Amino acid sequence: MAFDFATPIERRHPNGGWASQKWHRYADDVLPLWVADMDFHSPPAVIEALHARVSHGVYGYGEVPDTLTETLCEWSADHYLWPIQPEWQQWLPGVVPALHLAALALTAPGDGVLTVTPIYPPFLAVAERTGRLPQQAALATPVSADDSWRLDIGALEAAVTPQTRLLLWCHPHNPTGRVWSHGELAALAAFVERHDLWVVSDELHCDLLLDEGAHHQPLVAAFPALAKRTITLWAPSKTFNLAGLTTACAVIPDESLRKRFAQAAKGLLPDGNVLGLVAAEAAYRHGDPWRQALLGVLREHCATLKARVATWPGVEMSPPASTYLAWLDMRQAGLGESPQASLLEQAGVALSDGAAFGHPGFVRLNFGTTASQLEAALARMDTLLAG
Repeated sequence: MAFDFATPIERRHPNGGWASQKWHRYADDVLPLWVADMDFHSPPAVIEALHARVSHGVYGYGEVPDTLTETLCEWSADHYLWPIQPEWQQWLPGVVPALHLAALALTAPGDGVLTVTPIYPPFLAVAERTGRLPQQAALATPVSADDSWRLDIGALEAAVTPQTRLLLWCHPHNPTGRVWSHGELAALAAFVERHDLWVVSDELHCDLLLDEGAHHQPLVAAFPALAKRTITLWAPSKTFNLAGLTTACAVIPDESLRKRFAQAAKGLLPDGNVLGLVAAEAAYRHGDPWRQALLGVLREHCATLKARVATWPGVEMSPPASTYLAWLDMRQAGLGESPQASLLEQAGVALSDGAAFGHPGFVRLNFGTTASQLEAALARMDTLLAG
């Protein structure tokens, strides 16, 4: 089956009617390449399943169906070689709520919550929002255009304290797109056990590895000893463009840990989104051909972006090995303290500001859009950046 990733889809609607954060945050003449939301139709199987569920006409409180938990077990075994169980799954409305719930369930006020920067902004907000102590360690920056961002265990050791109880980890990494090596993960696992930490492993982008033939290995699958202290977060939202249906899953092998997490959720989270659960099952059961076609498109767009960045003096990009997000170093691009603001005001292109990720002077660019929309945005950026 052929899938259309080339035809632009109208996402701006009068008076905010089908409001899209991505397309409504800025003026109509701005091209948005910021939030992690693709400009593609979701898989046809998902759309068909939603049509069927909507036509039923009753949208009362729902339960997570056994068919969904079984489908995720099959997906994990087939794609990650990790045999999980249905009872390990805690379905909830999003990965960001899960990060906060983990802090509430596993730490006490004043405990330290450690993150590694640059990082997806909600990570940086968890500690403050839950009354915990924010702690940060920086990744090692690339030393050349061919280098990658790397885990710096020394920085983690310098940041950890006796108050540290929880590590928020991103695997693969948002915003750099880094797929961690086994050696890096082994060092991380040893660090976690050495300091007796809980871990939340956000693996939201794990189904979007860009290297041909690459396969994701969950942190707990690689290091089973971590199962008693780790919550793994998955969702169909980024892979299949379902973020607005607010459905994610916390996979928790340890029964005691699972009970603590579930107890923390009581009264804070709504019941499952009945449409989101339907979409998740259809995506994981029938969406892989679409995902494979999407990966081909994303590889092409990433190559296009890499070639364009090479023509922009003072701009560096370590090509992502996963996701549809690129992390650009613009500190030497001559755009002032906020390259994001300069590109928005002078070129009409909206990117994510690196300051929100803990790294001012950087921007995150979403190339999960049509080739024509990407080219239009890059052409605008040329006006400020091309040598």
